[in-house]
Amino acid sequence: MMKDENDFGADFSAIVRADIASNFDDNDGSLRPQLLKDFLGQTTVKNNLSTFIEAARLRKEPLDHLLLIGPPGLGKTTLAQITAHELGVDFKVTSAPALEKPKDLAGILSTITERTVFFIDEIHRLKPAIEEMLYIAMEDFELDWIIGQGAAARTVRIPIPPFTLVGATTKAGSVSSPLRSRFGIIPRFEFYTQKELSEIINRSANILNIQVEEDAALLMAQCSRGTPRVANRVLRRMRDFAQVAGKNIITVDIVDEGLKKLEIDEMGLEKYDREILLSIIQNFGGGPVGAETLAISIGESMDTLEDYYEPYLIQCGFLQRTPRGRIVTPKAYAHLKLDNLNSSDNQNSLFE
Repeated sequence: MMKDENDFGADFSAIVRADIASNFDDNDGSLRPQLLKDFLGQTTVKNNLSTFIEAARLRKEPLDHLLLIGPPGLGKTTLAQITAHELGVDFKVTSAPALEKPKDLAGILSTITERTVFFIDEIHRLKPAIEEMLYIAMEDFELDWIIGQGAAARTVRIPIPPFTLVGATTKAGSVSSPLRSRFGIIPRFEFYTQKELSEIINRSANILNIQVEEDAALLMAQCSRGTPRVANRVLRRMRDFAQVAGKNIITVDIVDEGLKKLEIDEMGLEKYDREILLSIIQNFGGGPVGAETLAISIGESMDTLEDYYEPYLIQCGFLQRTPRGRIVTPKAYAHLKLDNLNSSDNQNSLFE
């Protein structure tokens, strides 16, 4: 049975899933920085964007269209909001799945003001008809609109104010070439370092009015999977544990105990990460096993397995993708404190 991705429910370890945006993530705008100088991490992206924003402001022109690429939870939406704030212009936001018909896009573009920043999340999921309408809007700042039906139908071009489209995607390869070529600025977001995440945790702790020991901040950063969204979630839960315990400071002991209760280990692996590794070990002799078979064995969709779970497990060095399938590495056996009985057989057969 698939898990409900809109509700963490009893699966508390899912707080480390950056691909699931909870209502708390959306509503807790107090933790989102409003200015570039307060946006921590992504130094190269931030510095370059600062230059482009300043140049557009001096010329009193809209910023070039901007495509933000990177895994979920790294700050793409936040940076889009900051861009509008720094430019001093309106900010409109939607997502590709919400744009079902061309009239949905036309309804938004017909209400924008000059130099508005228009943000489309998950832009790789745009329907072809909407994408084609967007081409003309991005290039010529006009809307193609069909009036009438059948032989009497005609196309009318409606001018709209110059604007900046900011698209965000977790799947750069799924953005069509014609759409991608219309973006002038295409930065790629990287996972955050533990030091950067520790700084984000300390900044958020100040806003939430809770003290955090330095080592406790580092421990929370270590299990946050390189992602600010996860770091802020973990911080809020540790604040809960501290306050219920009558403490006004988050200590290493509180974080240690809290992570155990949430079933998150020191590497940021949650319950289903470990289930994936254990399924490969216990059901398939450590691998190799195909993605579809593995997804069925753990009750997950193949997209979620490949797009969310596997990248982090590979990044940690716990999983390998080979031509014959997925295989658990010796490092994973060591992390799970299991004996690797089939190590030599599996590793040798993979590359024969």
